[in-house]
Amino acid sequence: MTALTKYDRLEATGLWRPDPDGQRREVIVSIGNATLVITDMNDQAITHWSLAAVARAETGNTAAIYHPDGDEGETLELPEHEREMIEAIESLRQVIAKSRPRPGRLRWLGVTLSISAVAAVVLLWLPGAMRDNTLRVVPQVKREQLGVALMDRMQRVTGPMCNSAPGLRALRRLGARLDTPKLAVVPSLGRPALHLPGGVIVLDRSVFEDWEEPDVSAGYILAELALQVEKDPLSDLLDGVGPWENFRLLTTGEISGKALDSYAEHLMTAPARDPDTTNLLALFEGSDVPATPYARARDLTGESVLPLIEGDPMQGRQTEPLLQDATWLRLQNLCGG
Repeated sequence: MTALTKYDRLEATGLWRPDPDGQRREVIVSIGNATLVITDMNDQAITHWSLAAVARAETGNTAAIYHPDGDEGETLELPEHEREMIEAIESLRQVIAKSRPRPGRLRWLGVTLSISAVAAVVLLWLPGAMRDNTLRVVPQVKREQLGVALMDRMQRVTGPMCNSAPGLRALRRLGARLDTPKLAVVPSLGRPALHLPGGVIVLDRSVFEDWEEPDVSAGYILAELALQVEKDPLSDLLDGVGPWENFRLLTTGEISGKALDSYAEHLMTAPARDPDTTNLLALFEGSDVPATPYARARDLTGESVLPLIEGDPMQGRQTEPLLQDATWLRLQNLCGG
């Protein structure tokens, strides 16, 4: 929209309230891509209002009070001295109002063309653009909350997270050694490992109990780290739950429980992805962990993992044990033996 370009650097301060009983918060208001963007004073996005659905309350005061059309409980108050922003919003509301279709002799044709254009935008451009915007604005704390929510749902199938106190201390030792503190172990994941939004890596108990050395479990952790680098886990989640849930997350900060249930099931049943070999070998080298034990755990013959074996950066090099034997034994008993 041409009218938006003259306001793309305009910002103002105001008071935002989520509902009639909520505490008013000082916020920063800016005009985004067809939206009114409301962020806190730390530049974290709170909500986005569609400019096409912004209404102004008739108060008679000098301050301007806006709310989403049809929801007068959530409000944004702009003081009189923010006149430039108020005039910008009013100008854009007028432009949008004028662009709405009006009755006429060719009304049916205009409606058809409008629907076709909107459908094309929705189907071809909007989902990808909305996902990219969501990935930019969703903060780390929300990603971690989504990861916890998925973990809670997965435990209905996997069983509760293993929580032996000595084993958890050993797990934290391994996480610190690999610079990966967010590790969880479950009794029955159905696959060796997977990663969640927020940086959590979930491991099946078998990656500890079925092998004699910690290098194998370290390999599975590094493989999930490589996959996280190759594609943002939140992007995978948004692709899985679809555009409507993407829009819900962008505007309300939430994803429905039903969508999270479905995605949690998908995570545990979808075919496992292998990371790029070059990226994975770089992580092995940076962690001083040999790649061959992990490769042999995936394929005892070595045929399908030959690049990992031949490219093992630790071949011929003496390395310190990943964990002391006593720590490794406690880790193997994390789930109670």
